[in-house]
Amino acid sequence: MKRKFDGFARGTSPRGGVLSESAAEALGARVFDYVAGDPGRLLRFMESSGLSPDALRQAAGTPELAAGLLDHVVADEELLLACAGALDVAPEQIAQAWRRLGPPDVGEFGA
Repeated sequence: MKRKFDGFARGTSPRGGVLSESAAEALGARVFDYVAGDPGRLLRFMESSGLSPDALRQAAGTPELAAGLLDHVVADEELLLACAGALDVAPEQIAQAWRRLGPPDVGEFGA
């Protein structure tokens, strides 16, 4: 029986694989839809990021917006768990998307 591609570069589960960049971006888009689906959640994100409605519209669909949004969601455990539950994904998968799309760790700069 063939396994359906789950977006992971290797491994068989969110805990055992590395999320591909395209899968991370796709999950970021789903997280955006979740956050944008509630005016209160969207307003909190816009306030924390400093984005105006026009800037948000211009940034829609960009990897930078996805990374910032994932950063916002991962920083709030209650929001992370609610989002993961609504999207029917493991919170760890959202965290992996955040790691994949976010900036590198300081140690990765060769310091």
